[in-house]
Amino acid sequence: MPVQLSAFFARLGRTVGGFSVAQRTIAIIGIAALVLGGIALTSWLTKPTLTPLFSGLAAADANTIVDQLRTDGVPYELTNGGATIMVPQEKVYDERLKAAAAGLPANKTAGYSLLDNMGVTSSEFQQTVTYQRAMEGELASTISAMDGVKTASVKLAIPKDTVFASEKQDPTASVFIETAKGAALNSDQVQAIVHLTSASIDGLKPLNVAVIDSSGTVLSAVGTGAVGGADKQGTDYEKRISAAVQTMLDRVAGPGNATVAVAADMSQQSGQKVQESFTQPENAPALNESKTAESSTGSGAGAAGVLGADSTAPADGSKGTFTSDKTTKNNAINKTTETTTIPAGAVTRQTVSVAVNKATADGLDMSTLRDLVSSAAGINVARGDVVTVAALPFNTAGAADAKAALDAAKVEADAQRTAETWKTIIIVASILLLIALALLLYAMKNRRQSRQPIDLGERLDPMALLDPATTSMALPPAPVAPLAVREIPRLPDTGPDDLDGKRARIDSLATHEPEKTAGYLRSMMDDRTPV
Repeated sequence: MPVQLSAFFARLGRTVGGFSVAQRTIAIIGIAALVLGGIALTSWLTKPTLTPLFSGLAAADANTIVDQLRTDGVPYELTNGGATIMVPQEKVYDERLKAAAAGLPANKTAGYSLLDNMGVTSSEFQQTVTYQRAMEGELASTISAMDGVKTASVKLAIPKDTVFASEKQDPTASVFIETAKGAALNSDQVQAIVHLTSASIDGLKPLNVAVIDSSGTVLSAVGTGAVGGADKQGTDYEKRISAAVQTMLDRVAGPGNATVAVAADMSQQSGQKVQESFTQPENAPALNESKTAESSTGSGAGAAGVLGADSTAPADGSKGTFTSDKTTKNNAINKTTETTTIPAGAVTRQTVSVAVNKATADGLDMSTLRDLVSSAAGINVARGDVVTVAALPFNTAGAADAKAALDAAKVEADAQRTAETWKTIIIVASILLLIALALLLYAMKNRRQSRQPIDLGERLDPMALLDPATTSMALPPAPVAPLAVREIPRLPDTGPDDLDGKRARIDSLATHEPEKTAGYLRSMMDDRTPV
């Protein structure tokens, strides 16, 4: 190991050795948090980005595609109830090409591609049916691309062409919609489906398109064209008018001081009204004009006319004169023909009832308030609409009970959240206490270090080293231990004042046993360990 690295680890060990138990606990928790955070970040960074491979799949197609992905070893995820398959972004196009080569998804509705497989020997009936199927498939694919639509199926009823106008029938269409999970089609989307279908077929009117969802609800009926029928239209109209009037009342009387109820009568009959009107243009010449003039003289000329008691014809048959002028003119006229389609769901009459809290009605002009309600609701007096505005005392018992119930529910929710918080705090504190106790026991165990005495010559008996003959200190020969047993070589014993001898023994110990020397020095420097 390099010297710099060894010195770094040595300094780190001395620094950690000087930590208290609390500091060591905090350091270990911080290191654990960093390690867990690094693992989570690495897992998030290394996770591949998933992209939808196919969506809106049938169960059979999804199973076949999943088997293909397992064979290729491509990771995948299923979402949207198994109808959507997610794969890594870099594998999307390869897997789509493989699926297309295998004819997947197989349950997709075919469109104009059906016409590619027709032979030259196809009969007229086959051509007609194939073209109709192609139109149904194209419409179904287009409708399925709308938001909230999972699958769609279109059925067309196109009658045969005939030269007899009285026997000609209009085409009709029915559209089946299966919405995605949790989605619902609004009125605008249903109208879009109706107009898209009617505009795609020659002669198909929007009134002849039926739309039904997977729950069996009729969203558009043939002959009415009204989404949900007249009843649902009436309900929607009442809600819309009530919301508009209620918003105005809340601003004028204050929230909770007024309430409104709207009842609308809707027409459930539909039909067409044709009206013709004729007008004569001014100073316009006649389209054609003819004149006839007749004249005659002689006997019998006066016989023209009607004989009777007042006849002026001469009775004796004398000669007379007859003249007749006749003029015929065909004048130009303007002809206007109006055809009005009356759909079901027209408002025939509505009533609006408004109740204002009497406690706040004293500061309001009831006549002005009634005019405001009439304008906001679109009241038509000629149609028979009625508006009623009255000031009445409101019953606040229900509001007080509701407020008490809401307060009790809020207190209970707060108590439950407090209990959950304390439960979490107790669990975390218990875990931290166990960790701290384990660290404390580990630290106490490491403090119990074994110590061995070192003969540094400081406790030698000076009387045992004296030579009786010379009364001088003798230096016995120092035995040399073999290196194989790694014993510390003894140097000659010295006196208590021989510092050079002591240094020599310490140097010898540090040279041959550096680890033990370091342990001895640490134990001597630890002031908490008794010597």
